[in-house]
Amino acid sequence: MPIIVNNMQTNIPVQSAWENTVDQVITKALELHQRVNSEVSVTFVDDQYIHQLNRDYRGVDRPTDVLSFAMDEGEEMPAAPEEVHMLGDVIISLETAQRQAKEYGHTFERELAFLAVHGALHLLGYDHQTEEETNVMRSKEESILTELGINR
Repeated sequence: MPIIVNNMQTNIPVQSAWENTVDQVITKALELHQRVNSEVSVTFVDDQYIHQLNRDYRGVDRPTDVLSFAMDEGEEMPAAPEEVHMLGDVIISLETAQRQAKEYGHTFERELAFLAVHGALHLLGYDHQTEEETNVMRSKEESILTELGINR
């Protein structure tokens, strides 16, 4: 289950430990949902880049922390069991992640892990449009982070 991490920003030097954390949390989310033959692309960007994506694809004219672009929207295509399936893309603003980590009083790595698992769960079909959906999604996020020992 390939997790491909790309860096398209230059404002925050990326540490290899961050890439490992992102890989761990997304791999765990895929395992828990029996999607081990899935591929996810994660891209680190700056606020300017994610602002443009948020405006162009969601009609929201401001930066955000994470965006997910699922390849599986609509009818799912059957695949051979051994075939790797491209699940989608997760885009994370490192600048926003850094600000939010300070605001929430936890480490940058924890915030990055949260955003990565949040984005992966969106690719797996979770949403947070209602309070019930939000509660289910938050529970899954925290369960994965806790299981991996990523707390504060």
